[in-house]
Amino acid sequence: MEGEGASGLYNPRSAEEVFKDFRGRRAGLIKALTTDVDKFYHQCDPEKENLCLYGLPNETWEVTLPAEEVPPELPEPALGINFARDGMDEKDWLALVAVHSDAWLLAVAFYFGARFGFDKEARRRLFQMINNLPTVFEIVTGAAKKQTEGKTPSTSSKSNKSSSKTPGKQPGAQAKVSKMPPLKGGDSGDEDLGEEDEEEHGNTLCGACGSNYANDEFWICCDICERWFHGKCVKITPARAEHIKQYKCPACSNKRSRVA
Repeated sequence: MEGEGASGLYNPRSAEEVFKDFRGRRAGLIKALTTDVDKFYHQCDPEKENLCLYGLPNETWEVTLPAEEVPPELPEPALGINFARDGMDEKDWLALVAVHSDAWLLAVAFYFGARFGFDKEARRRLFQMINNLPTVFEIVTGAAKKQTEGKTPSTSSKSNKSSSKTPGKQPGAQAKVSKMPPLKGGDSGDEDLGEEDEEEHGNTLCGACGSNYANDEFWICCDICERWFHGKCVKITPARAEHIKQYKCPACSNKRSRVA
């Protein structure tokens, strides 16, 4: 009876639960370094003390001082990211923060794996799920887009986006609006594509959260950088998209305002 009681109290989290935590933190970091980049940049004041960028499980982010306790409850992100801000080109600085963020995400995930007693198979499953996603660095630098160019929406011309055969396109919507990003090299309405359509679309990545395409999701394409986004990630609804003549994603809008 004593053994049963002890085992009943032991309820380790699964690899899937740790991966869910990983995805939430990762989404928050990607937002800080892409859609919220102006806000993030201004919070990293070099005149302040050592600051860290934290991704939170609820898909938000926070720039703050490191934990005071030693050792901390969780692994800590890279310290002092604000000190390098003014000494580097902004693009290079964001890439530096991104690569350190990737290292921190892995540290947190495998800290949980050790803490909850994952065996070899659970650790392998966790890493495989993580490895199926592009890294924060790849999203921030555009490397993820280059790696999947052969499988992502065609960006060679506006006519490809405006094809009336694009599945799931909203009635009356502009060319860049779709529930399913078009495939490269032909109409996605062709009957002989079959299941290959779904596999190809599955490799399309949202420019905001970095997640793959999934069925029945509303997407919109930026007319400037020509990246695709979940409508929910950039706060655009199908109804609103119908009245947008030229869509600019938050990152492109921010770049233009900074140049101005």
